[in-house]
Amino acid sequence: MRRVVTIVCWVLVVPGLVWAVMRLGGLERGALAQGVAFTPYVVLWTLVPLGLALALRRFAAAGVAALVTLALAAVVVPRALPDSQPDTTGPALRVMTANLLFGGADAEALINLVRDERVDVLALQEFTAEAGNALVRLGLAEVLPYRQLGAETGAAGSALYARFPLRDGGVRQNPGGFHQAYATVQVPGAPPVLVESVHPMAPYALEALPSWRTDLEAEPPATPDGPLRVLAGDFNATLDHAPLRQLLDTGYVDAADATGSGLTGTWGPYDGDPLPPIAIDHVLADRRIAVEEVRVHALADSDHRPFLAELSLPAA
Repeated sequence: MRRVVTIVCWVLVVPGLVWAVMRLGGLERGALAQGVAFTPYVVLWTLVPLGLALALRRFAAAGVAALVTLALAAVVVPRALPDSQPDTTGPALRVMTANLLFGGADAEALINLVRDERVDVLALQEFTAEAGNALVRLGLAEVLPYRQLGAETGAAGSALYARFPLRDGGVRQNPGGFHQAYATVQVPGAPPVLVESVHPMAPYALEALPSWRTDLEAEPPATPDGPLRVLAGDFNATLDHAPLRQLLDTGYVDAADATGSGLTGTWGPYDGDPLPPIAIDHVLADRRIAVEEVRVHALADSDHRPFLAELSLPAA
């Protein structure tokens, strides 16, 4: 019986150990690319074999379990802690991103959010012509008069709306098929800011994984010695995915992570499926930009939650 108890303890410890090696090594492949998104929940699971091994006095298994818990906690817990911010003296820029779920999200609720949150730049994904018409009809142009639109049927469309003038805009298509609207925003009192509505392919199936990875690798890197950049959108990736971390390493900060809100879920889905929320909608800002605050809101008829980041820009 003692041997059986020992084996059971190790059987419970090993999955967490394998997960830690996969996550720390950036080794997510195949179905693991989907699973790694749930790493924050795995941290909680590792406490179970740790507590059991300690209670049963299986100290070797408990030692390994403790190392697994500490290793995973080291990459997850900092997301709940605010980081220091650069000193900036320029104007604020309030950026919101929202996925419209095939264009069917509640347009009136979205416009109310834009008004209530005094949004300066709105990045939309899964933007359709019907959604654009509804937003115009409900008065979005009165609040955000400048736009760069790339309406498409289904999930491929993209859009940017802004309070300030846009220039040098366009829409590019990812290898995976989704479009991304981009433009330079000229905020009075600040340098120009390049903003892009991000939407790489989702890792929804094994055959989609190559496009998902290629799309993330093709996202515009930060330009630490050049123009300011902000990427806002549905990245279909969490901070536990290696391609997103590699993009951050070029010179971005994740707004939620920077403010201690990095564990707030933005995709559930919120339609009754038994999946816990995960954070796949992000605003990535140039490291020279300070992140003052972030908020996540509900949006009816969408499986995503709009994400708002209040940024403080350097002075011109």
